[in-house]
Amino acid sequence: MNHRFGLLAIVSSIALSGCTRIETGEVGLRINFDKTTDPVERLPGSFNQTLVGRILTFKIQDVAVGVDNMTPLASDNSTVKDFDMTVVYNVNPSAVSELWTTKNRTFHGMAEHNDDILLMQNYVALSARNAAYKVARGYESLKMSDNRPLIEQQIRENIIKTLTEEKLGDKITVSQVQVRAITPADVIVNSANELVRAQNELKTKEVEVQTAKKEAERIAALNANAGAIGYMNAMANLKIAEGVASGKVQTIVVPYDFKGIVNAK
Repeated sequence: MNHRFGLLAIVSSIALSGCTRIETGEVGLRINFDKTTDPVERLPGSFNQTLVGRILTFKIQDVAVGVDNMTPLASDNSTVKDFDMTVVYNVNPSAVSELWTTKNRTFHGMAEHNDDILLMQNYVALSARNAAYKVARGYESLKMSDNRPLIEQQIRENIIKTLTEEKLGDKITVSQVQVRAITPADVIVNSANELVRAQNELKTKEVEVQTAKKEAERIAALNANAGAIGYMNAMANLKIAEGVASGKVQTIVVPYDFKGIVNAK
């Protein structure tokens, strides 16, 4: 009895060691011993023997594509120094076999940490690059960062349009486009800084001119008031003289530093 259980355990161990389990987010395809591809997709959770033939695994959920070091042309005809983005897409599980067997192998990529094949990764990257260059042409270099959400939306729409035209719209879904970096050309940044400096200097000079104008108006007002005071003093003296002449004024208060002449009768 113990011998039978031991034999069973050995057989089970051998069977399990010759199997591949399809993980969540993956789809498998069997490559037969004659190197033909079985068109039936192996779904997540299934165990597939590899004693005869082998199983290829394809990551189909949230495949990330980094598209870096782009230098698109902006609407002001300046070349963007650096434009980096990430595109996230999913592959329809039922389309895995078709994409693998009918599309050029250069369209696909490989995962860095395992043997998963990233279906259409290079194709999506190329479509994303073309879309980025097209969309960037509609924005001035210094205004791209402020319009990042709109740029991301337009790039995604352009990628989807390309996939639809190539009859891949029902097989590949672009879920997200994230623009990670937009760096304008150095000459554009320097020109912008010089413009800001010149504008600040102009504002400073305008303030100085306005201040000078106000000071001139203040001095003119003071001078005008000084003339009015002289006129009022003259008029007051005239009234006093008239009063004295008519005998209506008997007493005059003279300042201690008075230097005029008064006739007393």
